[in-house]
Amino acid sequence: MVYPITIAGLKRELPLCKVNDDLYIGAFVIFGDPALTTASAKALLEKAPEYDYIITAEAKGIPLAHEMARLTGDSYYIVARKKPKLYMTSVFEATVQSITTVGEQKLYLDGKDAELMKGKRILIVDDVASTGASLLAVEQLVEKAGGIICGKMAILAEGAAIARGDIIYLEPLPLFNADGSVKE
Repeated sequence: MVYPITIAGLKRELPLCKVNDDLYIGAFVIFGDPALTTASAKALLEKAPEYDYIITAEAKGIPLAHEMARLTGDSYYIVARKKPKLYMTSVFEATVQSITTVGEQKLYLDGKDAELMKGKRILIVDDVASTGASLLAVEQLVEKAGGIICGKMAILAEGAAIARGDIIYLEPLPLFNADGSVKE
């Protein structure tokens, strides 16, 4: 089963993946799809508020943040990491429970990045906004660092995120029943 979708003018078919017996999601992965990454980045930038830095959560948002920064000539973007690295200092952390990952996760922010964000306009970007858990964790990191969240963007808004008024997105992505029909 697949879900056909057009994103930033490009047609794709998203395989439907089982979350549980009653819930399937359309698997959207921009890894390995540079045409879709670039088209999505351009389309989001047309809708983006003014910002000083982009931040995303590791991992699927990284190609998007990279491409948005490249297209605008930004010299730096920030990644909230899934694990602290040896080179990170004064690490901040936030907890996240994502729909696509089993169990609780944490996101970590390097103190160097936190210093950059202090008092700056921060644009949060991700590939898909669904439950909002990942966005919330990144928001918490930005707030702890003293950054000012100027916007939240995603290529796709899934399920309940479609109706949220605080996320700018390109296309809606419904949730699915086991038979592939769209959940009401």
